[in-house]
Amino acid sequence: MNYGYARVSSIGQRLDRQIEELHKVGVTAIFCDKQSGKNFERAEYVRMLTQLSKGDVLFVKSLDRFGRNYKEVVEQWRIITKIKECDVVVLDMPLLDTRAEKNLLGTFISDLVLQILAFVAENERAYIRQRASEGIALAKARGVKFGRPRRRLPKNFKEVALCYLEGECTGDSAAERVGIPTSTFRRCALEILEKANDKDK
Repeated sequence: MNYGYARVSSIGQRLDRQIEELHKVGVTAIFCDKQSGKNFERAEYVRMLTQLSKGDVLFVKSLDRFGRNYKEVVEQWRIITKIKECDVVVLDMPLLDTRAEKNLLGTFISDLVLQILAFVAENERAYIRQRASEGIALAKARGVKFGRPRRRLPKNFKEVALCYLEGECTGDSAAERVGIPTSTFRRCALEILEKANDKDK
């Protein structure tokens, strides 16, 4: 039987293009995950793996949709092709089609290409993470602030916050007086208290 596997890294991303490519090669049983490719602890991947049996073929659009961790990609490939005795077809990389050459040379070429591509994919991922970290560090050094911009507090905020901190009113009523959410009011009021304590030290 032919199976397909599709993956994107987050809930907001779409699987349509991968699914369309899998349908083009006649795959109807498709398992999909919306999860990082850093490991294979993915619900649908695990479910698919349990269903694979000798002679089945697994199709994936590209190797990075299969996974991004070099050692785990190679290990899962070994489990599918050697232990489960199934074939794997990577649509974007014709050399990664274990159906093509069943002799020793064909297997060697397929395994070699797999290891090179998996290694390159993981190193690229590590390089992107490193560049992102360096970029964030440089931006912070220039004074760039990350996260949501802080909202401007009402003019009467400190006065109402002091009433709240001294126990003269509840957080809900104080937040209503200044017109902001209770959680935001409490957080900002505590920040004022912490700043006051720092000055006293």
